[in-house]
Amino acid sequence: MCAVREKSKMAENEYKVAEVAGKKVQWDPEQLRKIREHPCFSEKACHAFGRCHVPVAPKCNIQCNYCIRDFDCVNESRPGVTSKVLNPQEAVTLVRDAIQKFPYIKVIGIAGPGEPLANEETFETLRLLKEEFPNVIKCLSTNGLLLPDKIDLLHKYDVGNLTVTLNAIDPEIGAKIYQFIDYKGKRYEGVEGAKVLLKNQLEGIRMAIERKMIVKINTVYIPGINEDHIPEIAKKVGEMGVYNFNVIPLIAQYRFSHITPPTPEMKVKMQDECAKYVRQMRHCQRCRADAVGRLGQDVQSCLYHE
Repeated sequence: MCAVREKSKMAENEYKVAEVAGKKVQWDPEQLRKIREHPCFSEKACHAFGRCHVPVAPKCNIQCNYCIRDFDCVNESRPGVTSKVLNPQEAVTLVRDAIQKFPYIKVIGIAGPGEPLANEETFETLRLLKEEFPNVIKCLSTNGLLLPDKIDLLHKYDVGNLTVTLNAIDPEIGAKIYQFIDYKGKRYEGVEGAKVLLKNQLEGIRMAIERKMIVKINTVYIPGINEDHIPEIAKKVGEMGVYNFNVIPLIAQYRFSHITPPTPEMKVKMQDECAKYVRQMRHCQRCRADAVGRLGQDVQSCLYHE
């Protein structure tokens, strides 16, 4: 019995103290809860707890060369797709039903199918969720372009867990990944666009960490484009204080349909290399924008009202 308790205590301490840029960081109790109960931030949590993604954000402000969004999709399991787009009131109804039917759901997330921060519906949804579900963890995924502009609204609405997709910290590489960036009424392309995006991503990540948000970085592993660069990204964000880092193999589509995705072995090798700098998320399921349930055990079809 003592050995079991000691093992449990060691596991608990793993979350309490983290190594960030060579310094020990102590998480406060609320941050700990947002780690322990979030399936994407704790591999242990993914077996016990679930999430409810509400697809309220159809518009996007950048075009990635690997991305095709689909708002009427039932057959694919990947980011950027949903079976329907909901308005904020419908989203709250979905969450209400989900939590009632599946009490293990601890996280409400907004992950698209477009860019959440480019849709006003995101903020109305967050406002309503804060009113009705103040204790449920609020989570959001973003490309980071509008993060410095919107960070205080996210903080106001209790978004505690944030995922930023960061595919390059070299604008020359970013220019190969992004077709265009729309920012403050102007369209940017090439290296210029990649510089605008990168500046805002890094500033937004810094601001989020400053506000005690638990930050995860998603990096799409694109052979021949950014593969040699990914450890540099991991090193940079590890030094900034992000909590974990998720290497996502490319899904070959749109302008990158000709690229062969990395093999599972290549992914593991990349994760092992990046683990020198930042904690790795190794259990990602590349969730849909309307995913509901435990990772890999989605139940969203049980909840939509025709």
